[in-house]
Amino acid sequence: MDAPALMRAVVIGGGVAGLVAARRLVLGGADVVLLEAADRLGGRVAATELGGVVLDTGAESFAVRGGAVRALVDRLGLGADVQDPAGSAWVALPDRTVPLPSAGLLGIPSSPLATDVIRVLGAGGAARAYVDRLLPVLGVGRYDRLGPLVRRRMGDRVLDRLVAPVVGNVYGADPDEVPLDAVAPGLNAALTRAGTLSGAVLELRAAAPPGAAAQGIAGGVHRLVTALTDGLRAAGVDLRLGSRVIGVHPDPLGGPITVVTAEEDLQADRVVVAADGATALELLADAAPALAALPLPAPARTRAVLLQVPDRRLDAAPRGTGVLRAAGREGVRATAITHLTAKWPWLRDRVEPGTHYLRLSYRGGDEVPDGVAAADAAALLGVDRIAVAARADAVWTDSAPALAPETLAVRSALARTALPAGLTVAGSWVAGTGLASVVAGAERAASLEAPDHPSGSS
Repeated sequence: MDAPALMRAVVIGGGVAGLVAARRLVLGGADVVLLEAADRLGGRVAATELGGVVLDTGAESFAVRGGAVRALVDRLGLGADVQDPAGSAWVALPDRTVPLPSAGLLGIPSSPLATDVIRVLGAGGAARAYVDRLLPVLGVGRYDRLGPLVRRRMGDRVLDRLVAPVVGNVYGADPDEVPLDAVAPGLNAALTRAGTLSGAVLELRAAAPPGAAAQGIAGGVHRLVTALTDGLRAAGVDLRLGSRVIGVHPDPLGGPITVVTAEEDLQADRVVVAADGATALELLADAAPALAALPLPAPARTRAVLLQVPDRRLDAAPRGTGVLRAAGREGVRATAITHLTAKWPWLRDRVEPGTHYLRLSYRGGDEVPDGVAAADAAALLGVDRIAVAARADAVWTDSAPALAPETLAVRSALARTALPAGLTVAGSWVAGTGLASVVAGAERAASLEAPDHPSGSS
């Protein structure tokens, strides 16, 4: 009796979403081909060598919420190398730079009159935030947007000095436009139970797992990509770089899905589209033409500037793990700086005392002159001047920012669309920003039941 044919699966896109989807499929017994248009795997998780040290140029930490990333890291044998960040971040206000309050959620304080909150807001701003405790109790939390909720309950200073810098730098979005459930799942329900915003934040923090909200990997988060890639190759996954997909065509009679590349046509029982948003929607034109016709937002570009700095003054980590710039802080172009050697113990242990690595974040892809980057770093870290020994830049383009209104509209339409059997979608534009969302979304996209039609061949 002949053995049953293996299910044939094609994953389009070799970022973390595609790698995780391919791993899930091959563990489920599929014969997997992964197609990546670029010449490397990993997408926004990438690395570069600077001054003899390999550093992350994309994601350098992951949120612990949900546990999906940590579970993956453990299964890949990297669990012993997970580290919590050392210290906490500061915020550069228009008039001073101070530590961010320790007990909050997305910058929303759980204790409005705490000393570290007053340090940021001033006495008047903290008193206004405390009004949240005096306002009528919320019967049912049904706020759609984060900004209006914070402004109504705690005032403009909490929004401008705490929430906006955090949300802007973590999500690249305006809190007035950010859907509450997208960035703070469970907050609306906690509002209903607690009756106040600060009480809801306190409840969610108490329910969160102990330890840091984000973690890193010794040697860099890019090691996750290496481990995924090595595991896929060992499992026999066909990883094809420089392979651009031209079209995805489901069989109207329910047969295999055809994936068209410049080199050949592949027949597959399962196809996971894990490309960037704009590309994904083009590839869904045949399967879901109404989706492909929806407008997309303008692409968002960001620049990361990595600096190697010889400066003993930074040994004491004068501004903790880094600084977020609030609106109104003049004379600085960077939206944030991360003091990498202060944040990650593994990196501090690999360099000589007095050698430091910094990461500056900029909106847009415009060039940043050396003098501007050095001046921004000095201003944010509170020193008079900084000498740069080495520098590396990375520019990232997001074709469908996850929290842009147009992207959210497409995601909503996608949730209401019945895609052909065997076709699913993954990636940050549909799952949400950050590795926690991307990994969990890719696991879901690749874990659906296989279609009933027989496997095809390429």
